[in-house]
Amino acid sequence: MIQAISSYQLKDINPRIFWDMDLGKLDYDNNAPLIIQRVLEYGELSDWYAIKRHYGLDKIVSISQGFRTLEPEAVAWLCCLSNAKEEDFRCYHIAQLYPTPWNS
Repeated sequence: MIQAISSYQLKDINPRIFWDMDLGKLDYDNNAPLIIQRVLEYGELSDWYAIKRHYGLDKIVSISQGFRTLEPEAVAWLCCLSNAKEEDFRCYHIAQLYPTPWNS
């Protein structure tokens, strides 16, 4: 059953996303880039709603544009939801500089 979008909170994010750390020590404001990247790459839709409600779309996009690495699907998702272009993301330019030979 789908919850109302306004009911999602950061404390409800699936703990499997943070398999390598203690969730009790996670600071939602100081660790925002880590939380956003993990949710974009490993999270479910409910996790997305939680970060969107807490941080807002503009902050999520702004922080994501500075990531050195981010899955192409996550970049495409953010571009669809905002006015951002792929070229606005740092990871897009780094991926262009270092293409993997088996994908070319």
